[in-house]
Amino acid sequence: MFTGIVQATCEVVAIHKKDGLNTLEVAFKPDLHEGLAIGASVANNGVCLTVTQVVDDRVFFDVVEETLRLTNLANLTVGQRVNIERSLTFGSEIGGHILSGHIHTKAKVSHISHTEQHYDLTLSVEPKWMNYILYKGFVGVNGCSLTVGEVTESSFMLHLIPETLKLTNLGQCQLGDELNIEIDSQTQAIVDTVERVLAKRFSGKS
Repeated sequence: MFTGIVQATCEVVAIHKKDGLNTLEVAFKPDLHEGLAIGASVANNGVCLTVTQVVDDRVFFDVVEETLRLTNLANLTVGQRVNIERSLTFGSEIGGHILSGHIHTKAKVSHISHTEQHYDLTLSVEPKWMNYILYKGFVGVNGCSLTVGEVTESSFMLHLIPETLKLTNLGQCQLGDELNIEIDSQTQAIVDTVERVLAKRFSGKS
């Protein structure tokens, strides 16, 4: 489990492509690397990956075909930086909201508004996912727990503060980039339950 509070952005120093998977080699900072063991779970751009090897400051992660298909990890190139969060430990403060590291869909950056006063991103997603992305609700974007701004039938806005831009890779987004989206599990459960109840009532009346 994760909190959606990104701890650092780390550089992808190599991508080893094999049959059926890619192995990411990521350079970790010393404080992030401390105590990290093989088998540990680490979120890379919000995707829960298992540590398969640790060599000095380099940490290796295998990314299977299904994960490559569903997330933006397939688009990574050497030199890019990924948002990193190590898994939640008992007793840790939860500053964001609980994330599983399981990506639901990808959103495309459709508009960027960057002035001295603000930095806003507009992300477009398949309309079916907008049932779970609500104004002032939470959403995981590349592993960041963020509050949703204005919404439409197929898009939503993010208002990013300087601290978020400093600690994550969202400030490097370009138009057309794809970002990993994890919707809030509680919101999904409530919406799906209400829809099922209403559907049963409607079918009962008919």
